[in-house]
Amino acid sequence: MGTLEGKVALITGAGQGVGQGIAFAMAAEGAAIAVSGRTLSKLETTCETMIDRGGRAQPFGCDVKNDESLESLVKGVVDHFGTIDILVNNAQEVPLGPLNGVSEQSFTAGWESGPLATFRLMRLCYPHLKGGGSIVNLGSAAAKRWDMANYGCYAAVKEAIRSLTRAAACEWGVDGIRTNVVLPHAKSPALVGWIDDNPEEAEEFFSTIPMRRVGECEEDIGRFVAMLCSDASAYINGQTIAIDGGQAFLG
Repeated sequence: MGTLEGKVALITGAGQGVGQGIAFAMAAEGAAIAVSGRTLSKLETTCETMIDRGGRAQPFGCDVKNDESLESLVKGVVDHFGTIDILVNNAQEVPLGPLNGVSEQSFTAGWESGPLATFRLMRLCYPHLKGGGSIVNLGSAAAKRWDMANYGCYAAVKEAIRSLTRAAACEWGVDGIRTNVVLPHAKSPALVGWIDDNPEEAEEFFSTIPMRRVGECEEDIGRFVAMLCSDASAYINGQTIAIDGGQAFLG
């Protein structure tokens, strides 16, 4: 019997990469998965894989930058599964580049898909999470880089998510809701593409990771997030946890 047996998890951006890895890991622990994202074909493929493995999953198309779409998402998940026990805010558009190079449109998209969507979904799911629910938000160690060049806008939206996470942990802990944030290094399609396009920079990047590799989406990132949402982590609340092979120093 899995550690998340009987739980329902809503995961945004779950059609590929880290979100998909978390979905696979949680399904393996018995959770029913609401697989959310923009591209229905990717969501359906993800669900088919989990169902083939013996899990339960349902795709839900959603644009996290749209408040009405988020409301429909939560209603659809509750109508289909009956409740929501776990919320994973993973979807994020990434505004990378120098301050003079990132457009306001890109920065706004990063804000709307990241902290604003996280804020909205946490509040929409709050009534269902009361009494034992868990929220995991995805942040980034970008704000901990000694050289913030080209990462300022991305770090800004991710740090806003960390602040919202800590506030929810402090305000909603009394309601039985645990809220934590993870900072993953994962072998997502975007990172694999970056490594292929920038082999020298990638080699330098790997040298800063004590374990000399990035994490696997399911085995390294997903399994840890699944454990974080289980009873094995019942007293963990309000924490920022780097899943990055030891690269970030959060002190």
